[in-house]
Amino acid sequence: MDWLRRLRHPHASPARTGRLDARHARDVAALHSQGGFARGWDPGECAALLADASIASDGVFCGQSLHPAGFVMSRQAADEAEILSIVIAPGQRRSGLAANLLGAHLSTLAGNGVIQVFLEVEEGNVAAERLYRHLGFREVGRRKGYYPKPDGSRATAVAMRLDLA
Repeated sequence: MDWLRRLRHPHASPARTGRLDARHARDVAALHSQGGFARGWDPGECAALLADASIASDGVFCGQSLHPAGFVMSRQAADEAEILSIVIAPGQRRSGLAANLLGAHLSTLAGNGVIQVFLEVEEGNVAAERLYRHLGFREVGRRKGYYPKPDGSRATAVAMRLDLA
């Protein structure tokens, strides 16, 4: 499990991670709206996702806050999972929270029997690509014109995979 060795982030902030549930739907929707996505998720969508048994969701919490500073959500099917979204609040980025959060989430997925994890990241999202590659994700394909942009153009998605076993 090479990805486990790569989890130590030299600038990591003290934080705790934990499962999210429907009570966190508004927080997840607010964070998602700050993620730079063309279409945000509304609280109802988030509540439905958080209640779905095939969805694993974790949040990262700073200090004593009951509101997550970030979240990651993935859908599991048999021994595979796809990360649907990962967002860290803008004021908390570049602090190691994403690495801590994603590491905890990957451990949860591995504990649930997941062998392979897939995700897509917008080409040019250097910080996200760097994190994923650091954890061992490898590019497995590209989808041209996959992501809609606010200006009407479309960006390429880089499809990545991590083998947990």
